[in-house]
Amino acid sequence: MSIEAPVGIVLVSHSGPVAVAVAALAQGLAGGGATAPVAAAGGTPDGGLGTSSELIVAAAAEVDRGAGIAILVDLGSAVLTVKSLLAEGDELPEGARLVDAPFVEGAVAALVTASAGGDLDAVAAAAAEAYQYRKE
Repeated sequence: MSIEAPVGIVLVSHSGPVAVAVAALAQGLAGGGATAPVAAAGGTPDGGLGTSSELIVAAAAEVDRGAGIAILVDLGSAVLTVKSLLAEGDELPEGARLVDAPFVEGAVAALVTASAGGDLDAVAAAAAEAYQYRKE
């Protein structure tokens, strides 16, 4: 019996420290043990605020295991940067997908689902379902 490769998760934020912190939070809440690969792509290469195609492409390559990549983003221009990379077609690994989900809750749900062996559709659905979490 072979074990399927896990879906990779890329977290794109305008802030490097925010992306790293959300990745660490998701890993911590994923229940210990081995988790699916997750990488932060936050800020600019010089440490400033913004988004970087270069950092996103590197993070995607880092987590690519051939099962697809769920990319979650924080704000508007991060969406545009990822959409542009996806439209180019050759920058991101095959199976990379922008997931419409809340950044923090979606990252946790995506990582838990990917770590449990969910495919890309299941990971994207779990992340998107996080929009339903009520805080009242």
